[in-house]
Amino acid sequence: MTTLRGFGRAWDRLTIYLPIILMALLALATYWLARSTPTGGGPGSSSIRPSKHEPDYFLKNFSVKSFAGNGRLKTEIQGAEGYHYPDTDTLEILNPRIRSYSEAGALTVATAKKAISNGDGSQVQLIGDAVVTRESPAKDQPKLEVSGDFLHIYADEEKVKSDRPVTLKRGNDVFQADNMEYDNLDRVLELRGRVRGTLRPRGTTP
Repeated sequence: MTTLRGFGRAWDRLTIYLPIILMALLALATYWLARSTPTGGGPGSSSIRPSKHEPDYFLKNFSVKSFAGNGRLKTEIQGAEGYHYPDTDTLEILNPRIRSYSEAGALTVATAKKAISNGDGSQVQLIGDAVVTRESPAKDQPKLEVSGDFLHIYADEEKVKSDRPVTLKRGNDVFQADNMEYDNLDRVLELRGRVRGTLRPRGTTP
């Protein structure tokens, strides 16, 4: 196990905003979908939740945006399809694309083949070709990217975990590991298993 403390300001900034952003977006999408879909309640309707794992509502090719008080676009979540499962109270999004802008103008983009959020938005799983990229508005700060087949985000604990191989890129520097855990509260990044890293001077070609 390899522990890297203070991986870099760019990584810290990403993980500070990313869990909160993703949780807020997916919670917003769940709330909006629930408000936009008839519940089917009324006299004679049963209050027993269905035992089968079947969606009670869905959308296709949808987009949800949120704006700051001054009209600035803060976040946008897009999906090819979205399904809510009442038996597990989860929201499943196919081909999600999440874009978020910080107050400083830094853009964070998260994509995957599928995203699954629990009911209260405290956990989000990015599954299949998961990639999170943060562009810095400052020219002297390189782009930061974390990718893998699976990324699990815990908003309340401010942690990002993966039990599968991951790749982290910051500018020309590349780190790979069999699994990882990042704790934003303690500012600790743990890369476990076979850890490999390549550090290149600025200006060189990866």
